[in-house]
Amino acid sequence: MKKALITGITGQDGFYLSNLLLEKDYEVLGMYRKSVIDVHDRVPDLDPRVKLIDGDLRDSTRLVFILKEFQPDEIYNLAAQSAIPPSWEQPELTCDVNGVGVLRLLEAIRIVNPKIRLFQASSREIFGTSNESPQTEETKINPLNPYAVSKAFARGIINSYIEKYGIYASEGIAFNHESPRRGKEFVSRSISTSVARIKNSLQEFAEFGNLDTKRDWGFSRDYVELMWLSLQQEKPDKYIIATGETHTIREFIEEAFKFVGMPIIWEGVGLNEVGKHNGKIVIKINPKFYRPEESSRLFGDIRKAREKLGWEPKTKFKELVQMMVKHDLEELKGSKSLQSI
Repeated sequence: MKKALITGITGQDGFYLSNLLLEKDYEVLGMYRKSVIDVHDRVPDLDPRVKLIDGDLRDSTRLVFILKEFQPDEIYNLAAQSAIPPSWEQPELTCDVNGVGVLRLLEAIRIVNPKIRLFQASSREIFGTSNESPQTEETKINPLNPYAVSKAFARGIINSYIEKYGIYASEGIAFNHESPRRGKEFVSRSISTSVARIKNSLQEFAEFGNLDTKRDWGFSRDYVELMWLSLQQEKPDKYIIATGETHTIREFIEEAFKFVGMPIIWEGVGLNEVGKHNGKIVIKINPKFYRPEESSRLFGDIRKAREKLGWEPKTKFKELVQMMVKHDLEELKGSKSLQSI
């Protein structure tokens, strides 16, 4: 029986990956950081077979202890400060966890057992406002925020440890991936929860930034399969994890409202544009949600993953939107567990 350690077990990817590995007869260890929020409150339906371990990527001594104590065969590093706005508010923390934290993890592997295989979750943010489209594994990086810079540092230090020590470390460059487990601070979940609340007359309208920003949106449960596949290869490598197609925030909003039987009509232009249903405003534009460095050309080329790993996403954009809105509708009724999603 293989043993895998997942850092960031409380996130959406941690949940789906733990279930996938359990299905493949792994012993699964989940590392989480102690906080005022109990891990069981964050993931109340995490499979009880997952052994939870208190750990922190900022604590090198603890990381060495965990690897010595539990001897994992594979490590999936999903832990991160993962939102862009907070990375500007706490740039030092972001870089310490997302960048130097990877260095500490690599050092722990080198010290305890250099044969441990590492998957590093990277992000399409490392490409910044790339002029190359779609992006491939070889696209030049151009990080434009502390989060992206931290992920770029992680890539660089991983390459160094592969070259110097022969560490097996693969990188998955993930584009936007969502699920009903996505944090409500992210635009996709903000849309789905707002639509559910508006449908149930719990709020009048929702506010968003640039509606024409394009995203390559996929489903988290599909993406974790590539994470696992990447560590089953003879040699480590980098892989784009994406759908290869883009949809605007406007399309996400339209699809979400359509699903609840509230088709909307757009009126006005620029900051004065609004979305209406039956003459009532349900969507407004708020400039505070604009991200000036946002690129509309970011979408991934998954040919390498398809050809080398036999992987491609299964869930279509429309299915993803409907799944998220359906969950948030049922959550308002108190009738839905996330366990089956």
